[in-house]
This record gives sequence, structure tokens and C-alpha cells, in this order.
Amino acid sequence: MDNTQEYHQELAKIQDKDFTHNWVSSSGFLFYLQVACIVAFVFGGCYMLSTKRFSKPDVNVQESTLYTPKYK
Repeated sequence: MDNTQEYHQELAKIQDKDFTHNWVSSSGFLFYLQVACIVAFVFGGCYMLSTKRFSKPDVNVQESTLYTPKYK
């Protein structure tokens, strides 16, 4: 009888520390993980935009199609 009570106490201790059995600590952890991921993606996007600076490619355009066309 003493072994089963001791077993249930140990099981309760393990389940209290387990991530899947304690929804209060797991939901807090998942919330902060989500916030950290969003901050990382926003920071990464801002960094890429600042390094690329919306650079325009150099495109060759025929002179006859310009706003003021030049003909030969």
C-alpha cells in the first residue's frame, strides 16, 4: 500500500514539472516563444530592407520607346 502511495506522489511531481501536463507554464512559454519569433522576423525583414534599399535594376530600354523618343 505504501508503494502505490509513494508511486502516485512521484508521478504527481513528475507531471507537475512536465511541459505537456502543466498547461499554465506551457501556454506562457508558447506565448513568449511566439513573441520572440515575431520580433525576430520583423527585425530580419527590416535588416534585409535596409541592406537592399529597394535597389532598382539597370534595365536597357530602346531609345525609340522613351517619353521623348530619339530616332536615328
